[in-house]
Amino acid sequence: MFHIFYQAKEKFKKELKIEGFLYSDLTVLASDIPYFPPEEEEENLEDGIHLVVCVHGLDGNSADLRLVKTFIELGLPGGKLDFLMSEKNQMDTFADFDTMTDRLLDEIIQHIQLYNLSISRISFIGHSLGNIIIRSVLTRPRFRYYLNKLHTFLSLSGPHLGTLYNNSTLVSTGLWLMQKLKKSGSLLQLTFRDNADLRKCFLYQLSQKTGLQYFKNVVLVASPQDRYVPFHSARIEMCKTALKDRHTGPVYAEMINNLLGPLVEAKDCTLIRHNVFHALPNTANTLIGRAAHIAVLDSELFLEKFFLVAGLNYFK
Repeated sequence: MFHIFYQAKEKFKKELKIEGFLYSDLTVLASDIPYFPPEEEEENLEDGIHLVVCVHGLDGNSADLRLVKTFIELGLPGGKLDFLMSEKNQMDTFADFDTMTDRLLDEIIQHIQLYNLSISRISFIGHSLGNIIIRSVLTRPRFRYYLNKLHTFLSLSGPHLGTLYNNSTLVSTGLWLMQKLKKSGSLLQLTFRDNADLRKCFLYQLSQKTGLQYFKNVVLVASPQDRYVPFHSARIEMCKTALKDRHTGPVYAEMINNLLGPLVEAKDCTLIRHNVFHALPNTANTLIGRAAHIAVLDSELFLEKFFLVAGLNYFK
């Protein structure tokens, strides 16, 4: 049988006229796990499955994170992974965060009950505004049962500190106009304009609630080329402008301490930050910072490199 395969392969190479080698020429491969594992391995679900919930951002849809899902599935065949590509908020991402939190929580619980899933671990992957909805879900009493099953939180360009101190006037103006036109509760909350007292704003109060420290891995992916979500907000860190701001700066610092304090104290939780620099063409989208914001979703170059180098480790 091997002799027939070898002859067919050599004939194929001559027809292709390539100067190189095929995967089957290599004695050692980067992975010894087959892309398509044995069926009996897939059926052995006694230990439970790893549920991965993917949540899109503002004006997004359930297909936004499809490439992220694909690269994880390819890299971890037989990993007992079940993906929930959230779609309950895709018709209205301009609603307030409490409304979108209710929808996502209902969707997760319904998914588990509908398929009668035995859950061993739960991970979340969020893009942009979706990360805030995820964090909000963690605080709900109905989700309390699943807190001890949390594994990885992968945040792709998440505005964890809102959009304050955005260095792009163009983007800030655009978000302000969109909030007015759509009467968006979520955009109002992201800009800390939902209450005159900053400490009563949604994002500040969310920072005071527990959640992130229950994860084994909290992975923050940010790009300085992204002008939609401030670099420091995606990384949950202080910025120079906030240090100089005597009015809002102290509140900003409190939020950072609220979020990072429990993570530092949690022995089983690891915080990882990844800075991404994309090779982007000179277009209007690049200029306003949108290209980098969506490159974490649609750049195969970035996604393949990220998951092969580091990302897959967080889902093993």
